[in-house]
This record gives sequence, C-alpha cells and structure tokens, in this order.
Amino acid sequence: MKQDVSQDTKGRAGAGSSGTDVVLPSLGFLGTLRWAWTQLTSMRSALFLLLLLAVAAVPGSLFPQRPANPAIVTQYIQNNPDTGPVLDWFQLFDVYSSVWFSSIYLLLFISLIGCVVPRALAHFRAVRSTPPRTPRRLSRLPVYGTLEVPAHQARAAGLTPSAAADQVAALLKKRGYRVDVRDAGTDRPSVGAERGLAKELGNLIFHTSLIGVLVSVAVGGLFGYNGQKVIVEGDSFVNTLIGYDSFNPGSNFSDDQLQPYSIRLDAFDVRFDREQTSHYGQPLDFTANVTTQDGPGEGEESQVLKVNAPLTIGGTNVYLVGNGYAPVVTVRDGEGNIASQGPVVSVPSDGLYTSLIVIKAPDAKPDQLGFVGFFLPTAFVDEKGVSFSRDPDPFNPQLNLNSYYGDLGLDDGTPENVYVLDTENLTELNSRNNEDGGIVLGVGQTYDLPEGKGSVTFDGLKRYAALDIHHDPGEVGALVFSTLALLGLTASLFIGRRRLWVRTGEHPDGRIMVEYGLLARGEDHRLPAEGKAVEKLLADSWLVPDGAEQENRVQGAVPSAAGTGQSHHNPKDN
Repeated sequence: MKQDVSQDTKGRAGAGSSGTDVVLPSLGFLGTLRWAWTQLTSMRSALFLLLLLAVAAVPGSLFPQRPANPAIVTQYIQNNPDTGPVLDWFQLFDVYSSVWFSSIYLLLFISLIGCVVPRALAHFRAVRSTPPRTPRRLSRLPVYGTLEVPAHQARAAGLTPSAAADQVAALLKKRGYRVDVRDAGTDRPSVGAERGLAKELGNLIFHTSLIGVLVSVAVGGLFGYNGQKVIVEGDSFVNTLIGYDSFNPGSNFSDDQLQPYSIRLDAFDVRFDREQTSHYGQPLDFTANVTTQDGPGEGEESQVLKVNAPLTIGGTNVYLVGNGYAPVVTVRDGEGNIASQGPVVSVPSDGLYTSLIVIKAPDAKPDQLGFVGFFLPTAFVDEKGVSFSRDPDPFNPQLNLNSYYGDLGLDDGTPENVYVLDTENLTELNSRNNEDGGIVLGVGQTYDLPEGKGSVTFDGLKRYAALDIHHDPGEVGALVFSTLALLGLTASLFIGRRRLWVRTGEHPDGRIMVEYGLLARGEDHRLPAEGKAVEKLLADSWLVPDGAEQENRVQGAVPSAAGTGQSHHNPKDN
C-alpha cells in the first residue's frame, strides 16, 4: 500500500514538473538577424573589433608589402619557397587590401555607426528633457546637506521658500547646471539641476571621430597615390606617370589627379661630422636646393628640401628619403660611337657611401655592353690589394668595374631592374678573375675594352636625391578627426555627470529650511567636493558671518536679537 502511494506521488510530481517546463520560442530568421545586429552594435563588440584591427595590422610591419615594394616580395617568395606561397595565399603581403583586413574594417565601421546613432538620439532627447523629478527623501542620496536661514535674515531679505528656490536656480545656472523649478506655488518648492551632459557629448564625439578617421583612411586608400623618383643634380622631375621610377596608385586613382608641377634639383649638399673623433664622417645634415614650378607657364620658386621637412606642392608632400653619388660615365662601342652617356645612379651599401653601380649600353654595336661594380668616394688600397672607401666625401673618387658583352635582354619588352645586371647570357670581358683584370677608373680616365669592344670613361661626379612623393586626400580629415577624438575622449574621462536637487520650506518660527542632495552617474570621487561647493555657494548668499552680524548690529542694520544661520553637510558612501 505504501509502495503504491509512493509511486503515485512520484507520478504526480513528474506530471507537475513536466507541466511547468518553460519552452523558449524560436528566434526565427528575423529574430536571428535582430540578435546579430544587437551583438554587432554593442560597445563591447566595437572595442573588440578595434583591438582586432590593431592586431591585424601587425603582419603589415612584419612582412614586406607588395604595394610598397613588389620586387622585395617576389625575392622573399623566391628565398622562402616553402612558406612564401602559403603567406601569399593568406594575403600577408597585401595586408591592408586583404579580404580579412577589409572585413574587420567594414565590421568596425558598421559597429561604430550602430553604436553612435542610437546613443546620439538618446542624448538629443536627454538634452531637450528637464532634469529628473525631485526625490521624496533627499537624505538617501550619497551627498546630502541642510541649511537654515534665520527668521530675521529671511524677513530682512524678503526670502520665502519660492524666492529661495528661484535664487537657487539662478545660482546653479551660473555654476553650469541646467535647472528646473518645481512646485513653485506650494510651501515646499524644489529645484532639479543637472550638469555634465558634455560627458556623453564627448563620448559621442569620440566615437563619431573614429568613424571619421576610418572614412578618411578609406578615402586616402581609394584616391591617394605614392611614388618614388631619383633626381640627379641638374635634372628635373615632372609630375606625370612617365616621370616616376615607381608608382603605387589607389584603387580609384585617375590620371586627372596628377597636377603637372615640376621640381629641378639644383644642388645637393651633405655635411659630415669633422670635429668629433667618435662620430667622424657621420652625416649631420642633408640639404636639397630645388626650383619648383606649379605648372606650365607658372613662375619658378627656389625652395629647400630637408629630411623631416617635406615640400608641399600640387596637393602632394615631397619627402627626402635617400641620396648618393651618380658618376658621369661615357660608354663608346666598338665602332667608336657613344652608346651611353650621362650620370649613373649608384646605390650606397654602407655609411661610407661604398656604392653598387650597374651601367647598361643597349645601343652599343656590334654587341651590347654591360658593366657592374662599385664606386668608392675616397678610394684606398689595403696591403692585400683590396680597394675600399675611407671617407664618405669624394676626396678620391674611383670606379671599379667588370665588363660584359652580349644580349642584355632589353629588346623583348620584359621589364628589367636598372640596378641589376643579369650576366647569364653575357660574356665576360673584364674582371679580377681573368687575364685582363678589372677596370679601375679615376675621374677623367678612360679604359679601352678588350677585343676592340669599345671604351668606358669616368667623366665626373654628381649627387642625387631620392624622393618619395605622397598624395593622401584623406590626411587632413584624419588629422581633424583624430584631434576631435582626443578632445572627446578627454571630455568623457574628466567631465562628471551630476544631478542636484534642492528643496526649500518655511519653519513655523519663520526660518527658511533648505535641504539638498547630489547624485553622480557612475563613480565620481569629486562629488563630496561639489556638495561642499554648493553648500558654500548657498551660505555665502543667505547667511551673515558672525563678525559681519556684530558689525551690522552696531550700525543698527540688523536687530539685536538676530541669530546666525546654520548649515550641515553630510557626504555618504555610495
């Protein structure tokens, strides 16, 4: 019998529990979209995406980027045949234009907009609304205080509860509060006040400015361009596509964006340290004296270009990023004709300007000629017969070359690096390893090539400047929005959002009773100090100090029976 009752009880309990199970409704497609949008537009998601974007940008500084220097990327992949193609598949050589970086960028953009728009609307409604209603019991607020105005002072000043409330509103308004007087016609009027709405405004400015920075960066990436040009002393550069040595346009770049200005390098001066032994020969200053012209028919202007002091012209910033020597070389072919003549840019390999140089003469007859070697500004030979440079200034300039003849590979239209000589299909004429030896030339010297192939002459020496030309239509916007973001963040961090209520009333003996309370939104360690400041503001307006009261009694301004007012300030823990 007991067993049956137990089983029956369990059955009823099971039935009851199954009948009270809560079954959550399915979200459905629209509900899922709403949930996803809520998650994406939360402030936590925006901060996470901002951090993720910063982390995603790290590979751009670890691996060479194809838009900046495609040749280095190609060489990197060739040197790392196992990992290079894998990195390329993950777009680590094109980080800032990759699918995954762009996805994070767009999600952050959408998240910030989704965060800012609702908060902006809420802030707009808060600005237009009145301060919150006065609490029934102000003594429960974190900071609370009371003030008594003696009856004789109240009568002398014509102070009533309503007049006191109006005066409180005027005083608080001067202190930066927006105020609202409530129950003015009753015996217990009150004042609601609020300040610190600029805190939320600063927060909105900060997040809106982040959107502006993202837009500015996108505009720069879409419509900007970056190019490099090497100019030898006496030569000019015209801002056209054909004038660049290398050019990296934005995805929406148009030729119409190029302003046809020109830059001529008149002289390039380098000042080296000649006083300190420990830093002897180190460069101290680089100065490029240039002549610029804003366009055809415009006047010329002499300007100075230095490191970290770019030149602004035609909507672009021109930076000085490198320099070196350009030996002036004349190459004659086997028929005695000039096959190549002019300055040849050499690439420095150390601080003493020991430079690699490549000379190509594709017009030489009957065979094309090529030279590769190094240039020494101040040449010396050690006891082993090895030439080296002892100073970066050209006190004893010297060319050391190997010569080749054959097909330079320039006639098939395939682009070639001007600073590299491919000797695979060439025949060696001169080098240290053959019987004719290498070519060593000082300024003004000529060397006749073996087998009557021609000659090479070192005519003189010039300097060159390497320029980086950058056009970013979004840089002004990025600067403005970055500044606004900093200002907005500062406001949101240092401005406190506070609410203050003051209630007045009259005691049966004629005293004016005042109580006030303050409340901060969030944690505000300065709230007690604000309470003391409000107490002092009210006391200074209504209460007469003891000394002043005595003086007034002597002069007959205050009845002798007058008493002093009292105030009490009570900050509480939150």
